[in-house]
Amino acid sequence: MRVLHPRQPLIRPVRAAGALVGFMLFIAAWQLLSARYAEKGQAVLFPSPAAVGGAALDYFGHGPRTEKRVIEARIAATTAAEANRADSEIRSKARESLDTLTGDLKISFQRVLIAFLLAAVVGVPLGLFIGAFHWFESILQPVTEFVRYIPVPALIPLLIVLFGIDEAPKVMLIFIGTVLQLILMTSDEIRRVPMDLLQVCYTLGGKASEVVSKVMLPAAMPGIFDALRLCNGWAWTWLIVAELVAANEGMGYRIVKYQRFLDTERIFVYLIVLGLVGLLIDLLFRLMNRHFFRWAATDKR
Repeated sequence: MRVLHPRQPLIRPVRAAGALVGFMLFIAAWQLLSARYAEKGQAVLFPSPAAVGGAALDYFGHGPRTEKRVIEARIAATTAAEANRADSEIRSKARESLDTLTGDLKISFQRVLIAFLLAAVVGVPLGLFIGAFHWFESILQPVTEFVRYIPVPALIPLLIVLFGIDEAPKVMLIFIGTVLQLILMTSDEIRRVPMDLLQVCYTLGGKASEVVSKVMLPAAMPGIFDALRLCNGWAWTWLIVAELVAANEGMGYRIVKYQRFLDTERIFVYLIVLGLVGLLIDLLFRLMNRHFFRWAATDKR
C-alpha cells in the first residue's frame, strides 16, 4: 500500500479517520489506566473518562454531583413547590462553575495573547537580523543561547521583585519562555534561504536592505509562521507556571486549587479545555499558513 510508504500524502477522509482512531486509542489507554487505579481503590487519583464526562456535565447543571444534590433536596422538601425551587437553585449554582471556567479561560487567553504578541514583535526581527547578518549573529546568538538555558521558573522571584504581583510578571514569564525559542527558530529559517536567491538579487542590482526585505524575509515567512505556531503552544505551556505567581484566577490557578482538594475530575476538565483550545489555535495557524503561503512547499504543514 502506497500510504505506508514514507511521506506519502493522505486524502482528507483518511486523515480524519486516522485522527479519530488516534483519539479513540488515547481514550482507551486512559480507561485502562483509570481502571488500574480503581482496582487499587484510588479512583479519585485518576478518574475515568466517564467520571470526567460527568464532571463536565456538572458545569451545565446536569452532572452526577448536581443530580445527587437535587435528589437529596427533593427528599428533604415538604412540598412540590419547595422541591422545584430547590431544583432550580441547585442547578443554577452548578452553572456558576461554567461562568468560572469561561472567566478563567478568558484571563488566561489574554495573558497568553499579550505575551505571544510581544514575543512575535521582538523575536521575529531579532531572529531575522541574526540569520541575515553574521556580525549581528556574533553579538546576540551567544547571549540568546546563554539565557535560553536558564530555567524560566527560576526567574519567578526576580520577576516578582521587578514587576510586583499583578499581571506583569505573569506576562513576562510567558514572554521570556517563548521569545528566546522564537528568535532561534526564526534565525534558522532565515539561514535556510538558498544563497542562489540572494546572488540573483545582487546580480539584478539589489541592495542589502532589498535582499533582506524582498528575498530573505518572504522566502522564510512560511517557516517563520510555522515557528510562531509552535511557540504559541509553548506559550500555553508556560501559562500554567506563570499562574502560580500570586494569581487568583486563570486556568493554571484553578488547576492548582482543585489539586489541593483532590478534585481530579475537574482538573481533567480544565486540561481537556486547554487541549481543545490549543488544538483549535494550532488548526487556525495551519489554515492561515496554507492560505497565505500557497506557493510554499507543504513538507512542514
